[in-house]
Amino acid sequence: MTQQPASDDTSNLDAILCFEVYAVNLAFGRIYKPLLDPLGLTYPQFLVMMTLWTWDGLSVGAIGEHLGLDSSTLTPLIKRLEAAEFVSRKRDVRDERRVIVSLTEKGTQLEAQSEHVLGCITEATGLNPRDTEKLHDSLRQLRHRLTSTSLD
Repeated sequence: MTQQPASDDTSNLDAILCFEVYAVNLAFGRIYKPLLDPLGLTYPQFLVMMTLWTWDGLSVGAIGEHLGLDSSTLTPLIKRLEAAEFVSRKRDVRDERRVIVSLTEKGTQLEAQSEHVLGCITEATGLNPRDTEKLHDSLRQLRHRLTSTSLD
């Protein structure tokens, strides 16, 4: 027996913004997976690689700042990228506590192999450049508000 929503107008899930964001994230994941699998990357690894393609030679902490991830999340990701020979990790000679992550030749070459990915994603959204920019700005503002809000 199937239960009906409490309201005829909308379900509780349809009424909350975070569910739509979550569902969109899952949909993006389904689009990215077949594009990234041939490259040997997961989506979080792809984000790390995109960061390094822009700013090579960053510390784990700096990568985390760019991506909003902590080092306990990043370290296993980076170790897998190192095992795949896309990056190398070295202790900072000025501060042994810091680990610097740099692209290898194979990691640098991967950028050219991945150029089609973002174009495919852009096409899959069906958004024109203006709407994409407006949505991106709105999401960035929402993220900023949420990360700067404390409910304590």
